[in-house]
Amino acid sequence: MTNPPIDIIVPVWNSPFETRACLAAILKHSPEARLIIVDNGSSRDTELMLEEFSEPLGENGLFIKSERNIGLVRAINRGLSRSDGALSVVVRPHVLVTHGWLEALKDVALDAQVGIVSPVFSGSGASPLLAINDRRDSSSIDTFTVSFSALLLKAEMRMQIGYFDEGLDSGEWCLADYIRRAWSKGYRSCVTSRSRVICGREDVFGSVERRHSQTRISRERYLEQWGISRHYCIYFGRDTDAGTLADAMETVLEGSRRGHRFTLLLHHRQDREFHRCGWDCLHTGIDSVRLSMVMPQRDLVRRIGALREAAPEMVMVRWKDDMPAAGMEMAITFAGMTAAIRGV
Repeated sequence: MTNPPIDIIVPVWNSPFETRACLAAILKHSPEARLIIVDNGSSRDTELMLEEFSEPLGENGLFIKSERNIGLVRAINRGLSRSDGALSVVVRPHVLVTHGWLEALKDVALDAQVGIVSPVFSGSGASPLLAINDRRDSSSIDTFTVSFSALLLKAEMRMQIGYFDEGLDSGEWCLADYIRRAWSKGYRSCVTSRSRVICGREDVFGSVERRHSQTRISRERYLEQWGISRHYCIYFGRDTDAGTLADAMETVLEGSRRGHRFTLLLHHRQDREFHRCGWDCLHTGIDSVRLSMVMPQRDLVRRIGALREAAPEMVMVRWKDDMPAAGMEMAITFAGMTAAIRGV
């Protein structure tokens, strides 16, 4: 799979000038890919521009026309149904790809366990949620946060889990469902900081009320299928040797791949060992907080207070049941958290 055939799917709804710039950038920076343009019920001027753009592509292009807007997810699925490449990449018209973006995505996809790969986003339209994916000290890292703005999918994975669920929203819950389905078949989702795209403001279809209703319905369906995703804050205790926590970090990584978030409160020696083992770059859903070397217990109480204020729903976790720690009196044990994550 050193040079797999690849299709780039661009679902389009109006915005002809922005769309032309997007398509031109794709051709410039990824000429080896086949371009699949899905016109999602655009106005006549956009349709004419797309027809004009597609005609010279020959076999390196495919133009699909819908007479009405069928929705983003359905339009993406329609493009995927016509993709016969080993890799398919979704790129939306408000995105400008950059030099080397595709090669970096493809490099990460060489890992047999990786089924979904995301670039790092910048620009005025980049979601703040995606900023957590930019860890420059790691070329690729597992993530639960991706976007339809630009996303690589491996064909062998799609054959096992199918298309995106068209009954869900066109964002968070649809993507979370897809990532969970991919992981259920053993495929990881990754982001690489070596692939960067520029994200502008996207056009939004439908009323605010309708979008809010769809998001609510999607969230309820997702939770019914997969359960709630929680934010856990773990304190291992001052005397716990970080070298003994390999199994614990496997559990944390498993939870992150299921959509949970983790904040680890680490003493200075533990933090140094976590960096040495590479545990700080396991998953974008895992963050660590290094406690002060001077009066660490006081700093622990202060940190816990700040975290609880910022995220009241966060679940506090302590390594051992008999481990005393100020601010952790109501915490569950690590074993209890493990059982909750695995549904035991």
